[in-house]
Amino acid sequence: MNIKSLLLGSAAALAAVSGAQAADAIIAAEPEPMEYVRVCDAFGTGFFYIPGTETCLKIGGYVRFQVNASDEDIYGDDNWNAFTRGRLEVVSKSDTELGELTGFIALHGDADNGGTDEVDFYFDEVYLQLGGFKAGTYLNWWDKGINGETDIIGGNRLTSIAYIYTGDAFTAGIQLDELTNDEFTGVIDADGDLVLGGGQNLGLEAIVTASLGAASVDLLGSYDFGNEEGAVRALVSADVGPGTLQLAGVWSSGYNVYYGASEWTIAGSYAFKATDRWTITPGAQYFANTGVDVDGDFGGDDGWRAGLTVDYALTEGMAVKVTANYNDFDGEDEFVNGFVRLQRNF
Repeated sequence: MNIKSLLLGSAAALAAVSGAQAADAIIAAEPEPMEYVRVCDAFGTGFFYIPGTETCLKIGGYVRFQVNASDEDIYGDDNWNAFTRGRLEVVSKSDTELGELTGFIALHGDADNGGTDEVDFYFDEVYLQLGGFKAGTYLNWWDKGINGETDIIGGNRLTSIAYIYTGDAFTAGIQLDELTNDEFTGVIDADGDLVLGGGQNLGLEAIVTASLGAASVDLLGSYDFGNEEGAVRALVSADVGPGTLQLAGVWSSGYNVYYGASEWTIAGSYAFKATDRWTITPGAQYFANTGVDVDGDFGGDDGWRAGLTVDYALTEGMAVKVTANYNDFDGEDEFVNGFVRLQRNF
């Protein structure tokens, strides 16, 4: 075999191999167009557009581990109890010709290892809002307390419809509540507790909030038509020194759904920002006429409580809260209660 024949044979072999590879070559398909999630900054941080719509969505919530404790046996035969809670919030917002449209869902799941070990799922809040009109089931204006974990100044989760006007330094709202099975019947059970029940009634709330520079004032009034009693509350908050001073006062005409702990009460707290991570909040509250007779009228013993709450930001999104309160009510044993909480917010 001469050199010419060898070269021709090699060229033919290479051509055959190249042809086979060309026949088996994979041609990549053109990528299909994709619609990436867009950030929606019109309603604050954390919102993004639902693809293909002009509706913005935000997902958040928290995971909480907490241990409650008392020097009294308030959990059956035990004086402490641990539980875990998960909260998932979904908020939707969009602009419409009638104003901002909001949908809000907050789902809770509580797992109580000191009790039944069952997980209790429930809607903590679920409502819709268009402009100033709001309807659904949610925590009412009484739920706004003062800083710390010492005060007891109201709070209900009710099914309601409201109208809220929001200005630059002035907010006002009126709300109609459904009060089902919350009417005072004047019955005391074997444990000395009030028995509620019967009837489907309504309640009315009205609030005015004003911002005055570094201070703000809330005036809240409510009337329970079933019990034909009402309550009013004033709450003042002001920046004082390195912290925030808050004072609250409540008066009830008689037992009602909105406030039934006492005829009147005064509470105060001071949230001291010790460092970027530490906040220390002492607080105290006095209760006058904590007893309720068979007609729903207040009278009898007084009481007070004082405590301290410490908050520590362990890292971004993770916080520790510890609180302890000393309670002294006439006619009852003095006791101390509180909790330790770990919470991851997202």
